[in-house]
Amino acid sequence: MRIARFSIDGNVGYGAVEGESAPGREGELVLDIIKGIPYADFELSGTKVPLSKVRLLPPVLPNKIVAFGRNYREHAAELGNETPDVPFAFLKPSTSLVGSGDAITYPSFSEELHHEAELAVVIGRMCREVPRERVKDVIFGYTCANDVTARDVQRREKQWARAKGFDSSCPLGPWVETEIDLAAANDLTIQCTVNGQQRQLGRTSEMTHSIEDLIVNISEAMTLLPGDVILTGTPAGVGPLNVGDEVAVTIEGIGTLTNKVIKRG
Repeated sequence: MRIARFSIDGNVGYGAVEGESAPGREGELVLDIIKGIPYADFELSGTKVPLSKVRLLPPVLPNKIVAFGRNYREHAAELGNETPDVPFAFLKPSTSLVGSGDAITYPSFSEELHHEAELAVVIGRMCREVPRERVKDVIFGYTCANDVTARDVQRREKQWARAKGFDSSCPLGPWVETEIDLAAANDLTIQCTVNGQQRQLGRTSEMTHSIEDLIVNISEAMTLLPGDVILTGTPAGVGPLNVGDEVAVTIEGIGTLTNKVIKRG
């Protein structure tokens, strides 16, 4: 099931996305509005709204976004870094979130903005110290993410709070796909295009540390809550974004997250 969070006429809700989409035919998708919240037992209301009539929001409202860096060997190498022996985590604030179709605002303190296409894991239940064999039980689903990075700031400041935590630096969406099992999620195609030109192409099977590794690692340190997001790293091919660019992250079996870069006003 594809679970979206949306806004229509000033009201915010969740819905199950029904139908199949193709370029230029997105209007064929509809939302069946959910009664309740998706992390608990819920019912479909039967009230359906065309997806083209709503604004898609970030599909979840996480307490925290835990991101893992340098988790693809070729990406680490392209930036002159070693691949860490253990998962390398950092945090992005909830204020960094935007949804599919929202703008990425070019930060005024940077002159080198980069895209980073990533698979995002959404946590479905409160958990801590998750054993490897139980990881699948705490995952609600998967979505597309773009860990937008002010690369010059990252190099200059050495720590990543501003470089990866500025407003609009975490596009997420378009929805959460709940029907992908853990084995499949560890081998999905990830693609990033800018203005229709391919920049990144990889598979989650190229990750140094698997989804299980990442969740075991971070849940040793902190409690994960329903809706929390785990960013799993980006494949090689990261590169610049400029004002006016349209960047799209597509992940096999999930969908496409699309955002345009605008000047900070």
